[in-house]
Amino acid sequence: MERKNIRRRWAIGLGLLVLAAGAHAQTNPYQKGPDPTSASLNATSGPFSVATSSVSSLGAVGFGGGTIYYPTATGTYAVLAICPGFTATQSSIAWLARRIATHGFVVITIDTNTTLDQPPSRATQLMAALNYVTNSSSAAVRAKVDASRRGVAGHSMGGGGTLYAARDNPSLKAAVPLTAWSTLKSFSSMQVPTLVVGAEADTIAPVASHSIPFYNSLSDSLDKAYAELNGGTHFAPNSTSTPIGRYSVAWVKRFMDNDTRYTPFLCGAPHQSYATALVFSDYRSTCPY
Repeated sequence: MERKNIRRRWAIGLGLLVLAAGAHAQTNPYQKGPDPTSASLNATSGPFSVATSSVSSLGAVGFGGGTIYYPTATGTYAVLAICPGFTATQSSIAWLARRIATHGFVVITIDTNTTLDQPPSRATQLMAALNYVTNSSSAAVRAKVDASRRGVAGHSMGGGGTLYAARDNPSLKAAVPLTAWSTLKSFSSMQVPTLVVGAEADTIAPVASHSIPFYNSLSDSLDKAYAELNGGTHFAPNSTSTPIGRYSVAWVKRFMDNDTRYTPFLCGAPHQSYATALVFSDYRSTCPY
């Protein structure tokens, strides 16, 4: 009899979870795409086909030009701006932009006004790029943009710029600084959900003096996570990386699309089975989200 009761309670609980998931899908207009799986997040592209639109440096206002990646499917999508690092150009982070876009986002990679621009300038340029996509891009792109859901990401000094931009623009929905570099170490006033990605073998922005202090400075009441790539170098974000792609997509889906289907991949069973010591030398978060 007790075994039957256990099975009955398990069935009822499962049914409630299914109903809750269905209700969330019905009440969340931003949820797009099929249910995520480990395989789909590890793949080099998502379920959406994308097109591109070039932004000339002559037409850009406040940044150095770039490329916009956007889904071809009907609908509106959150918009993310990604900034490269010191001396680098948009090509260095193009792989990540396309990967995120294929999961249902409008993404712009930018060239900075000069490749030597410092993090505060890169923050201003990230925001200028978001404004460009929203207000001045082609009609085909503007028709895809939900201007109420914006986010920022960046590598190295672009990651530092990401932290500055998120600190100063609390209306942003997500921030993803990648092996970030900044002379300012504390971002305690941050209100934007932030995924800090560090690299264990980074000698340019060592995690002990950059990524970890950045993460620790964020309020414990904030939705935040710190992922340290096992054996990774400062330049890990410049080439296709399964952990960076997987967790960046999950983060922006969770916080820019408010899609709780991605929570288990940040702090649930799928995350725990993937995030072994072979992938991350350190992982911290304020889960559950």
